[in-house]
Amino acid sequence: MNAKPIRHLFACAVLLASACAPDTRPIGPDPGVRAENLRDTVNRLCAIQPPRHAGNPASMRRAADFIARRFREHGLRPSYQEFEVDGVRYANVIASAGPSGGRRVIVGAHYDVCGDQPGADDNASAVAGLLECARFAANNTDRLRFGVDFVAYALEEPPHFGSTRMGSFHHAKSLHNDAIPVRAMICMDMIGYFTDAPGSQNYPLPGLGLFYPSRGNFIAVVGNFASASLAREVMAGLSETRVPARRILAPSAIPGIDFSDHRNYWRFGYPAVMLTDTAFYRNPNYHEPTDRPETLSFSPMAEVVKGLCHTLVTLE
Repeated sequence: MNAKPIRHLFACAVLLASACAPDTRPIGPDPGVRAENLRDTVNRLCAIQPPRHAGNPASMRRAADFIARRFREHGLRPSYQEFEVDGVRYANVIASAGPSGGRRVIVGAHYDVCGDQPGADDNASAVAGLLECARFAANNTDRLRFGVDFVAYALEEPPHFGSTRMGSFHHAKSLHNDAIPVRAMICMDMIGYFTDAPGSQNYPLPGLGLFYPSRGNFIAVVGNFASASLAREVMAGLSETRVPARRILAPSAIPGIDFSDHRNYWRFGYPAVMLTDTAFYRNPNYHEPTDRPETLSFSPMAEVVKGLCHTLVTLE
C-alpha cells in the first residue's frame, strides 16, 4: 500500500460514509479457506531476497513465478501481462476461473514491496488471500455466475504509485481497450494485521474515534459513491464470517481514498472497492523491516478471504 495521505478518507468518513458490523457468527457454508495456506504463502514471499521491489527486477520475477506456480497447482492456467518501465520488464500474473464470456469480476493484489523490507502485511497478506480465493474458485466453478480474473500486480509501491507505470493501470487499460465489461473489481491491500488492544486503531482526527472502533480488529471496505452497491455486496459476503467489518464511502475526488490499485479501475469507469486493515493507522510495522510474518493474525485474515469467497458466489 502506498503512503499517500489517507487522512482525508477518514476525515470525510463521518459525514460521507456508512459503517456497520456484521454478526460475529459464521452463517454461510465454510468455503474451505485455510489459515495455514495463507501463512505458507506469506512466508515464501517474505523469504525472497533481495526484497521484491522495482529496484530488484530478478526478485520481482521470482515472486511472479511463485504466484504463477501456485495458480497452476490450483488447476488454473496463469499468464503474464508484461510491460516495460525504464527499460526493465515487469509482469502482472493473471489466472481465470468460471465462465469465459460476459462480464468479468477482477480480484487483485500487488506483490511488490516498498524498499528493503519483507512486506508481510504490505502486501504478501493480500497475495496469500488472492491465491487462496483462486483455489476456492477453481474448485467451485459451477457456483460462479461471472468469470473471475485473479490478478497479482507489479509496481503498486513508490516510486510508481499514482502513475501509468502501475501494473494495475496496465491491466485496467487493457480491459478498457478490449471493451471487456467488468461487473466488479475487488482490491486487497494489507489484510493481515488485527489486534484487540484498546487504543490500537488510530485516526487522523480525534473525533473519529466516536464513530469508528478504537480496537484494530476489523476489516475496512473502502469505495467511492459509484461503487456503493458493490461495497454493500462485499459487506454481505463478510457478514458470513467471524470478522467485523466497516464500510467507508467517500467521493472519488477526495485525496487519499484511492490509495491502492482500485484507483486505476475507477479511472476507466469500473466499480471497485478495497479491503484493508487501514495500514499505518493500525499497523506500526507499515513500510518497516519489522513487517514480518510473525506479526500477522492468520485466523481473522482467513475470515476476510472467506468473506470474499462468499461474495464471488453471490454476486448477481
